[in-house]
Amino acid sequence: MRIGILGTGTLAAALGEGWARAGHEVAIAGRSTDRARALADRLGPAVCAVTPRQAVAGRDAVLLAVSWDGVEDMLTRAGAPGGSLEGTPLIDPTNAVEHGVGVLLTAPGDSMARRIAGLAPGARVVKAFHLFPAEQWTRPPRPGETPVTVAMSGDDPDALRVAGELARAVGAAPAVLGSLDRARQLEEVAGYVIGLAFAGTDPGATIPRVPSPAA
Repeated sequence: MRIGILGTGTLAAALGEGWARAGHEVAIAGRSTDRARALADRLGPAVCAVTPRQAVAGRDAVLLAVSWDGVEDMLTRAGAPGGSLEGTPLIDPTNAVEHGVGVLLTAPGDSMARRIAGLAPGARVVKAFHLFPAEQWTRPPRPGETPVTVAMSGDDPDALRVAGELARAVGAAPAVLGSLDRARQLEEVAGYVIGLAFAGTDPGATIPRVPSPAA
């Protein structure tokens, strides 16, 4: 696939590296052209640095890998309010949470995914890749290790399929929770995990291991 990445931080670098290694063509854009070029050079020949508008043009999927408070600026630079992402699967891994606490900063009932959908009319938004730290996507799997699961939500079946393929490309198993209306629930889970982790508790130890009905 031809993948555009908006952002030059740790998650952009990790997923860009993983997707390029899996054979996808990756274009990276950021607010700093120099940072985008440096990251592309580090990730190899399958990755190129472009402008934000070029990063979303003609792509099979776009990853919005910026901090939550930089979302509007980056989408504006990419021309999203004018429809540049119409019909494109737009993957949202953002977490609008209070640092170290995990409390969501969006209004009750609101979600970053819905905000992004409003800022990018016509985009096929999928909430995904928001729970694991960036290093999850670059470290080699350990022998016998069960793949992690990328929980996601979205309204468009084809966009969910694309996001699922990209999850598999970095060694994860995709799981669709439901429509984009459930993105708020996924974002609350991220806040829960962040809050416990910063308090010194392993979040995984607080969740019972319940086999799925199909198991």
